Amino acid sequence: MKIINGKETALTIRLELKEKVDKLKVSGNDVPGLVTILVGDNPASEVYVSSKIKACSEIGIRSKAEKLSSDTSEKELLNLVQKYNEDKNYHGILVQLPLPGHINEDKVIEAISPQKDVDGFHPISIGNLVIGKDTFVSCTPAGIHELFKRYNIETKGKHVVVVGRSNIVGKPIANIMLQKKAYANSIVTVCHSAAKELSYYTKQADILIAAMGSPEFIKGDMVKEGVVVIDVGINRIEDPTKPKGYRLVGDVAYDQVAPKSAFITPVPGGVGPMTIAMLLQNTYKAYLKINGMN
Repeated sequence: MKIINGKETALTIRLELKEKVDKLKVSGNDVPGLVTILVGDNPASEVYVSSKIKACSEIGIRSKAEKLSSDTSEKELLNLVQKYNEDKNYHGILVQLPLPGHINEDKVIEAISPQKDVDGFHPISIGNLVIGKDTFVSCTPAGIHELFKRYNIETKGKHVVVVGRSNIVGKPIANIMLQKKAYANSIVTVCHSAAKELSYYTKQADILIAAMGSPEFIKGDMVKEGVVVIDVGINRIEDPTKPKGYRLVGDVAYDQVAPKSAFITPVPGGVGPMTIAMLLQNTYKAYLKINGMN
């Protein structure tokens, strides 16, 4: 069994990007820019945004955080997005989700210029992914695919079983793995809550991607020997022995599944750190595209 160290891999990607950004500076070019827009006071969203801003500063990407009150109108938010669509200093726009209930998330996502859609949520980005064109891919699925590359995990002709059908992880990773490309070209099954017997499918997986948000749902008897396990879940469960009173676990019962796995991602330290690394990579990619440098 080999542990896939997402923290270490993400650090390597950040260092590679820092070198690229440093080269831009040396040659007298501008640097990539990312603006994050946060509406309201969601504590988890505030943590995510601050970690994204910190990551930008570490590798030399220009960043700006726009924080709006929870009573900001949809029109005000759309106007701000349009302002950054036109701002040449910022190549990536990230509107942190979820948004307050009175704002239509789809309308806001669709307002972002596809050229600056570094979250990979715009319908044009998703459509391009489905038909196999080069595009921005949402950051968590892009991070999973990058881990397959970096660990040289064979995916061609392998049965990939994705548990979960969210627009952020399940659907995009299924579409990535379907493509006739390196570290994809797989046979893909997508499972969800309508499956009568989930283990019927998970036992067939050569590669299992668990992304349903259910703590330790995938047990040892639900996988076969030699499986590659990618655990996307991050769940808090109560644990009085911990200083904070809880611990983080994935969607996979790690202690049961790890002994049967060829490769497995831990939680934390697996897929999570890759998400921000891919956001930085998407921002650099947007910069190159907008400046005709790719």
